Amino acid sequence: MSRTLRRLILAGLLGILPSSTLAQTLPLPAEPQLGPRPFYLVDTMKDGALKTQLSACTGPFRKSNFSIAHRGAPLQFPEHSRESYLAAARMGAGVIECDVTFTKDRQLVCRHSQCDLHTTTNILSAPALAAKCTQPFSPADPATGRKASAKCCTSDITLAEFKTLTAKMDAANTSATNVTDYQNGTPRWRTDLYASPGTLMTHAESIALIKSLGAKFTPELKAAEVPMPFDGDYSQEKYATQMLDEYRAAGIPAADVFPQSFDLNDIKFWLRTAPDFGAQAVYLDGRYAAPGFDHLRSETWTPSMPELKAAGLRILAPPIYMLLTLDSSGRIVPSPYARAAREAGLDLITWSLERDGPLTRGGAFFHRSIKPAIDREGDTMTVLDVLAKDVGVRGVFSDWPATTTFYASCKGMQ
Repeated sequence: MSRTLRRLILAGLLGILPSSTLAQTLPLPAEPQLGPRPFYLVDTMKDGALKTQLSACTGPFRKSNFSIAHRGAPLQFPEHSRESYLAAARMGAGVIECDVTFTKDRQLVCRHSQCDLHTTTNILSAPALAAKCTQPFSPADPATGRKASAKCCTSDITLAEFKTLTAKMDAANTSATNVTDYQNGTPRWRTDLYASPGTLMTHAESIALIKSLGAKFTPELKAAEVPMPFDGDYSQEKYATQMLDEYRAAGIPAADVFPQSFDLNDIKFWLRTAPDFGAQAVYLDGRYAAPGFDHLRSETWTPSMPELKAAGLRILAPPIYMLLTLDSSGRIVPSPYARAAREAGLDLITWSLERDGPLTRGGAFFHRSIKPAIDREGDTMTVLDVLAKDVGVRGVFSDWPATTTFYASCKGMQ
C-alpha cells in the first residue's frame, strides 16, 4: 500500500475527508466482493445437484456482463445513487443501469421514474422545493381512510435544485400524518443501514462513474409523466437523442451501451437515427399490463416475435415471470413466450431478481407464474439457473448483483 493511499484511508477513518472523496480514491478490488448473501441463498436451497455444485464453488469470482445492476444495488442502497453504483461494481456487475429522466431545465438525471422524488429523496423535507411539487404532501386521515400521498417530479425543479437533494431508500408510509413519518417507510426486508449519504447522480455523472468502474451501460429512457413536447418544443425525439448524445460526448463506444425503453417507438427511432446504438437497444416488454395479454398464449402477443425481429429488434427484456411456467410435475421450465422469442432469434434479458422480498410465501410479481414452486430464499438460485441454462438469457437484472455475479462465476459465464 502506498504512503499516499494509507494517508487517505486514515484521513477518511478520522473523518477528515468526506466519504465520497475516499470512494473516488480507493480502487475496486481485483476480485468482486460478494459478501455472505449468495452463500446464504445456496445454504437454503433444496437438496439436489445444483445445490451440490454451487456449494462447492469458492471462486475465483469475476465481473460478468451476465450480472446487470438494477438501479445499482437497491436491496440495501438508495437506488440510482453514487453509493449504489459503487456497491454494484464492487459486487462484479458488468453492466450498470441509469434510468434516465429530465428536469425542468431539460437536464438528464438518474431516477427510476420522473415523478418519484417524494419516495426516493428528501424533497418533502426541503420546504422550498416541496412547495414546487406537482402534488404537495397530503397527510393520512384515519377517520376517512384516506392514505397519505404526494407527487414530486424531476420536471418540477431545475438541475441545480435536484443536486441539493439526497437519495433515500424508495418507500413511503401511506399511514403517516406528517412528512417525517411518510418518508420513514423502508420495508423490513431492506435496510436504512447504508442509506446515508445518498448522492444523487446526473446522467452524465453516472456515465463518468460507470466508465471509471470499468462497467458497461444500460440507460433506460423513462416515459415522461408530463405532456410531450415538454415546455413547448422538447419532443420525445429530442429527449431520446439527448440521452445517446451524452454517451457520444463522453467518448463511450456504442458497443458498450444497451439503451432501453418500454416504448417500441423509441427503439425504432434509435434504429433509424442511431443504428450503432440501436443495434443493442433493449425492448422492455411491458405488454403484461395490456388487457388479455398472456405469456402462455401466442395469439395475445402483438407484435409477434417474428414481427419484432423483422422490425430490427435484437434484444427483448420481459419480467422474469413471463419467461417461466410450471410443467405437469411442478418443475420450473421455459414458457411458450421464452421459447418463441428464442425461435425468432431474439436475445433475452430479464428483470428483476431479488426484488420480490422474502420468497417463503412464493414471492410476488416477479414469481407470479411459478409461485407454487417457490417456498424459500434459496429458490432464487433455482430460478436463476433455469433462466440461464434452459431459457438462455444473456443477462439478468438484480437488486443485489453479488448473486448474479456468484452464479455466473460458478458456471464459468462471461
